Amino acid sequence: MKNSAQLILALDLETLEEARKLIDELGDSVEIFKVGSQMFTSHGPFITRYLQAKGKKVFLDLKFHDIPNTVASAVKSAVGLSVSPSSAPGFAPLFMLTVHTAGGKEMLEAAVQAGQAQAKALGVERPLIVGVTVLTSTARDASLESLVLERARLARQAGLDGVVASVEEAASIRRELGPDFLIVTPGIRPADASLNDQKRVATPQAAIKQGSNFLVVGRPIIQAASPREAALKILKEF
Repeated sequence: MKNSAQLILALDLETLEEARKLIDELGDSVEIFKVGSQMFTSHGPFITRYLQAKGKKVFLDLKFHDIPNTVASAVKSAVGLSVSPSSAPGFAPLFMLTVHTAGGKEMLEAAVQAGQAQAKALGVERPLIVGVTVLTSTARDASLESLVLERARLARQAGLDGVVASVEEAASIRRELGPDFLIVTPGIRPADASLNDQKRVATPQAAIKQGSNFLVVGRPIIQAASPREAALKILKEF
């Protein structure tokens, strides 16, 4: 795996018009967009297909957490988003999705198996599946790192491609689980940015140094006077 990190823009907006305007303004400066609960609840698969039709990679961050059969069905539906509704040239398959490691090994294995089987059945590339460990809005305490590591080990055992974890745990995960286990790090903030509601945050350089592969940035770009300039500035730190 290449020793480099990639930027993911968290598309945490209220309206499609805001999203379209931002996507157009960012142009080719951002390749991967995170679609989370807010956008997906409001606009459903349309927003993912809008991005995919533009050749963008979609990180579907819905944190599936339920009984194994329900999560397996949800993953199958998510893999179905990789099928182009109109065979449009340049349509990008779903890139990555999240499940929650708190669901346990049986649930995680069901997610992996469903993803593999559905991708094969549809003839599409299987999206990466990463497990959420502990939300970065959770304050750090003495037991947090051990809990994150425990959940990362569980994710690896279940066959997931990686985990979502803060920069404070990334180095430990990288040391223990090796170079090919993906680490997605949210809560990325440039040095001069506000922390907002995040507790465990980091600059892009710090996250890369600790071994993160994908850095999720939202408000520092979305709320900037010029989102494109803000994105390019962050990319320079990569």
